Amino acid sequence: MKLLVTGGAGFIGSAVVRLAISRGHEIVNVDALTYAACLDNVAEAAKSPCYAFEQVDIRDREALDAVFEKHKPDAVMHLAAESHVDRSIDAPGDFIETNITGTFNMLEAARKYWVAAGKPESFRFHHISTDEVFGSLGAEGQFTEETPYDPRSPYSASKAASDHLVRAWHETYGLPVVLTNCSNNYGPYHFPEKLIPVVILKALAGQPLPIYGDGSNVRDWLYVEDHADALLLVVEKGEIGRGYNIGGENERSNLELVNTLCAILDEKRPKNAGSYSDQITFVTDRPGHDARYAIDPARIREELGWRPSVTVEEGLEKTVQWYLDNPEWWQALQDRHGVGERLGVKA
Repeated sequence: MKLLVTGGAGFIGSAVVRLAISRGHEIVNVDALTYAACLDNVAEAAKSPCYAFEQVDIRDREALDAVFEKHKPDAVMHLAAESHVDRSIDAPGDFIETNITGTFNMLEAARKYWVAAGKPESFRFHHISTDEVFGSLGAEGQFTEETPYDPRSPYSASKAASDHLVRAWHETYGLPVVLTNCSNNYGPYHFPEKLIPVVILKALAGQPLPIYGDGSNVRDWLYVEDHADALLLVVEKGEIGRGYNIGGENERSNLELVNTLCAILDEKRPKNAGSYSDQITFVTDRPGHDARYAIDPARIREELGWRPSVTVEEGLEKTVQWYLDNPEWWQALQDRHGVGERLGVKA
């Protein structure tokens, strides 16, 4: 299968590219190479004759048409997005342009290509989204595919809008789509502005480990390579017009998560004195910070037979070891805009 992957130099997209290439798929990686992208993420995959790269911004409709015409993909996996909530608070316009207008451009380019090809039944447009579109949960309950949308940040609102566009293009034009909404990802090649890499790198640098509020916010943590496996399964076998929630079945509060990371670092790279947990510092909470996310993955488990392969403790150990083993990767990203800074405090 020839897959056109948008955002394939990003965190989740590169995991999809690496796994797809290893399974014998052809990949067309479409990425604008904005601040969070890194071609080192796909360096090994790029050596394959099955890999092609196009530096194209999804806001550029004409360039997208040219990519579809040139490569003639069997399916689209649309991952390209602005995704950092804190950045969306500071610069919401970027999220509107990329996540909404960019998705519109992708849908129209895909529809034009699909119609010109005779509307092949095998074509798929797989839109990858987030559980944040569902809003915030209390102490009980889980998000299902039927949960009403209730986004709380510019980021989640822009992703919710893009989800609605994808469903509308299916209902109105018959474009064969599948959708997925995932929980929080973590793992190798995670850009160092998100919680887990921030904690690892600040811990190693002897800096304070910032935790928003009291650290009670709960997330369902999904190892990125498990997510990539689920995404490839959905694009191949998911039912047209259907959405699938992908969760890690690993709920942890932010404070629990950070303490686990500190314990792993204590074992793998012990300090001269004390624990990395001594560096934990509570900071002012983020505006509109959702209390809890939790996904019910029953549909993808029962219909497609997928479950995550690692626990959060196993995944975190793998992740910490990867950062310890690959300092040249994350050191090269330290000077990019916003890395190491507290963002999202302008509200």
